[in-house]
Amino acid sequence: MRRKQIVTVILVLLMLGTTSAQEKLTLDLEGAKEHALDYNLTIKNSGLAVDQSQQQLWEAISAGLPHINASADYSNALGAEISIQFDENAPPSTIPIKPTSNFNLNLNQLLFNGGYIVGIQTAKLAEKLAEKNQSKTKQDIVSQVIEGYYLVLLSEESLKILETNIANLREIYRKTEPMVKVGMIEELELDQLSVQVNSLDNALKSAERQYEMAKNLLRVQLGVTAETELELTETLVEVMDEKNTAELLMENSFEVAENIDYQLMDVQEEMTEKQIKMQKANYLPTLSGYYNYTEKILKPAFDMSPKHMIGLQMDIPIFSSGERRSKVRQAKIDLETTRNNKSLLEDQLSIQYKQLQFNLRSAYESYETQQKNVEVARRVYENIKRKYEQGMISGIELTTADNNYLQAETEYLNSMLEVLQAQNALNTLTGEVINN
Repeated sequence: MRRKQIVTVILVLLMLGTTSAQEKLTLDLEGAKEHALDYNLTIKNSGLAVDQSQQQLWEAISAGLPHINASADYSNALGAEISIQFDENAPPSTIPIKPTSNFNLNLNQLLFNGGYIVGIQTAKLAEKLAEKNQSKTKQDIVSQVIEGYYLVLLSEESLKILETNIANLREIYRKTEPMVKVGMIEELELDQLSVQVNSLDNALKSAERQYEMAKNLLRVQLGVTAETELELTETLVEVMDEKNTAELLMENSFEVAENIDYQLMDVQEEMTEKQIKMQKANYLPTLSGYYNYTEKILKPAFDMSPKHMIGLQMDIPIFSSGERRSKVRQAKIDLETTRNNKSLLEDQLSIQYKQLQFNLRSAYESYETQQKNVEVARRVYENIKRKYEQGMISGIELTTADNNYLQAETEYLNSMLEVLQAQNALNTLTGEVINN
């Protein structure tokens, strides 16, 4: 009975393991983007960076708020005494050193510091920078997911074309064999078909490996395990949005301020400006106040220290041999460099936008050409296949037509991918990649 229970438990565990290993994820393009935004580890890390910047902001604020510390101490002289002789003719007086113990409560408050307000403003900008970096990370990951999604669809379409083509050739081979046996067709024709089928078998195996590699890349981008089975619900033709392509080609204006890299440079410029103010604040004095309370737990024989003590402390910078002036000048140089980089980035983004529009237009024109070419190649192949089956042409002509057709299909699929990639690159530049 016990053995039967153990076997049952093992079977249940194996079934659970199999279920876990065969986890399936069915996604369309929008679902893939949303899944990546929720589960991609790089995006999660960017969220943690935002949380850290918020804590750093509070750290900067808390530097100007009251700080209270407490301490306790105990000391024992182990029976030692203090010897005092008031008259050289009289014996010295001894005073035993009693054990002492104190409890101290200390409160410190910053009253004025030139860099305090600037430090808070800089910490707020650092938080803003972390948020912008998070937005950029999301945008980059979504762009990568879109690219990965397209690659999987392309690999899947290539597999289907090869499988269909191999099945057709195998059928022709099957019909040709009896004709060779009765002498209607030379054996050379059959050998040529065999070579073509074997070549396509190798191409199919290579395509299967590429398909699996594309899915593995997409798994990483989606933030799922290598064991997760992916099922994409769309085809390459379905995601090919010709209307969106036309709209992108018609757009002639590009708002550089919408680009995430430009926004990051904007924040960087603000932070550099704050650094100048921070360095100038080092010329100002710092004023702080304190309150100290001491409770004597074990009092000494002679004690004059008060229980309560308040005070002020001012630190005044007077002379630093030009160190502070040098730091201010360095900060100004950093600001000028940042502004030059910002201006350079603006020019680069404008040129990049025009180049990406040019790339999209060229890719779309190639797509329209390849769309026509593949239809022609398909008709030619079907016509030659019929003629071959009727014994009107040789196997060389059939394999040549088959190769031409496969080449046309490959170029057609690649042209579609180039259009989609060009769209994605343009949407990424304009910041529309997450919304589209």
